[in-house]
Amino acid sequence: MGEALVGAVLRAGVPAAGVVVAEKATARAAEVAERHGVSTTADAATAVRGADVVIVAVKPQDVAAALAAAGPDLAAGAIVVSVAAGLPLAFYEERLPAGTPVVRVMPNTPAVVGKGASGLAGGTAATREHVALARELLAATGLVVEVPEHHLDAVTAVSGSGPAYVFYLVDALAEAGVLLGLPRAQALELAVATFEGSSALLAQSGEHPVVLRERVSSPGGTTVAALRELDAHGVRAAVLAAAEAARDRSRQLAAEASGPASGAPASGSTTGGGATPR
Repeated sequence: MGEALVGAVLRAGVPAAGVVVAEKATARAAEVAERHGVSTTADAATAVRGADVVIVAVKPQDVAAALAAAGPDLAAGAIVVSVAAGLPLAFYEERLPAGTPVVRVMPNTPAVVGKGASGLAGGTAATREHVALARELLAATGLVVEVPEHHLDAVTAVSGSGPAYVFYLVDALAEAGVLLGLPRAQALELAVATFEGSSALLAQSGEHPVVLRERVSSPGGTTVAALRELDAHGVRAAVLAAAEAARDRSRQLAAEASGPASGAPASGSTTGGGATPR
């Protein structure tokens, strides 16, 4: 996700010479630098010095250490944009210099191909201009919607984790094709094209998914028989339960990662993946 955001920042018009990526893994840093033409460093403090925008793209359990390492070197007025799951805005505001504007974002992996879906919320010191800048930087990743922070766990459950649900269902549909006698490659090709085409039709038609579903469902036909089985096996209820589980885990991650606002970075912690546009 960190690299996807580097690409988005560059597509938004920030020159590669103005982007520094903090990455402790030497091989990974070299790969990112070669692919995108950006500068890299193993030191988060070095990366953030003089930066206008700092993107925190590390695992939730590593965020506190990253903030402790980089916070003292933030430039006055720098905006901090976080894509770490679960951690509330207050977590950042307690660990960064007073008045630091923070924008929390929940992206998803289709951002890599410019088809992502992200939700964002601004902190107490983030103005409309700060939030607008974050949206502008993220626009190249796909859809970006602004929501109240208390809705970000729901965004995590729907679009953040959502690609995994789609991949799960594509795999299941392809497996059904194999069960019914199709060659595996053709079954997967048909399943992928069906999801891709259905999503495009839904997006472009503006129709509610129920209306489009009904247009496929002829009375007494094959689709009605199939949908009856989906209902009988509780597929809709399973999707709702899955989203609730993702939301609850997002909250749990925040609770697990929360700790004292002060303190030295943990030994061996990583600050890698922080893209810092200047």
